[in-house]
Amino acid sequence: MLNTQLSDWREAALQFEQQINNTILGQERAVRQAVIAIFARGHVLLEGSVGVGKTTLLRALAQGLGGDYQRIEGTIDLMPADLIYYTYLDKHGRPQVDPGPLLKQGNRLATFFFNEINRARPQVHSLLLRVMAERSISAFNQEYHFPHMQVFADRNRIEKEETFELPAAARDRFMMEIHIDMPADESILQDLVFNPRFHDVDQLIAEIAPGNVAYYQLNELAVHIQQSIVPSHALQQYALNLWQAGSKPMEYGIQLSDVDMTELIQAGASPRGMSFLIRAAKVNAWLHNRDILLPEDLQAVFVVTMAHRIFLNPIYSYRQEQLMPALMHAILNAVAAP
Repeated sequence: MLNTQLSDWREAALQFEQQINNTILGQERAVRQAVIAIFARGHVLLEGSVGVGKTTLLRALAQGLGGDYQRIEGTIDLMPADLIYYTYLDKHGRPQVDPGPLLKQGNRLATFFFNEINRARPQVHSLLLRVMAERSISAFNQEYHFPHMQVFADRNRIEKEETFELPAAARDRFMMEIHIDMPADESILQDLVFNPRFHDVDQLIAEIAPGNVAYYQLNELAVHIQQSIVPSHALQQYALNLWQAGSKPMEYGIQLSDVDMTELIQAGASPRGMSFLIRAAKVNAWLHNRDILLPEDLQAVFVVTMAHRIFLNPIYSYRQEQLMPALMHAILNAVAAP
């Protein structure tokens, strides 16, 4: 069992999760994954079609956490400087410089949402990489720090014109790639379409009580969670086997239909990706009120933390959406759990 402090925080986390689920219907799995990422202090890349609730989910998370929230739209003409400052003429016609979205709130910035990140240029991605990795940036001859900032980004999956695919280094900075799909339950769809409560997003978000989980305490809590949950030697070996199977699936007897398994993988997950897997798995164990790591904790977060880190060879990349889920499922079935 967890100590009293972690147990109290766990209750607050579960209440926070329930508030989000009352706001975002039919997305329990995505909400749980986002909650895990928050308490593991990892950045998140969202995937999903237009209008399925990605932005509403992020606004709900930001409202519940408190702190300051900033959003920027990815466009073809967006430049790195646009994240740092913007210039304009004041009422007297004199040029002025004001802080941009990254600097506006200073160290109070808690949630930064980059909408349609693949519409932004690679130069913008490069700047964002540093901010995500170091939570700091150099501007105006000084260093700015964002100790509490968590980046959420989404990609436009429909239009392909004037978009820039995220490089491997950029995708590897995200702890999770969370998929948000249309709810399958017809009663939920009816509620979303016909219940006026879900038509006014601003009012819907305002119903969430802020501060149940204080953003400025998350870093310290995350360290406590990671130190309190220890994996056994057998569990560590299981995690390493999952990692190796993602790079060399044929060595674990994994076969996919119409695929030469020796040519499938161009690059597997990085050590950083594995550390993200373990961090997320420990938070999953904590949410289930355990102080030991079990195979099901790794299995619960394996796909969402690892699938976007495995890169297929170009001859198979056009089948990515078909092959990657099949590969992830095959790995979990092929690697024996302790």
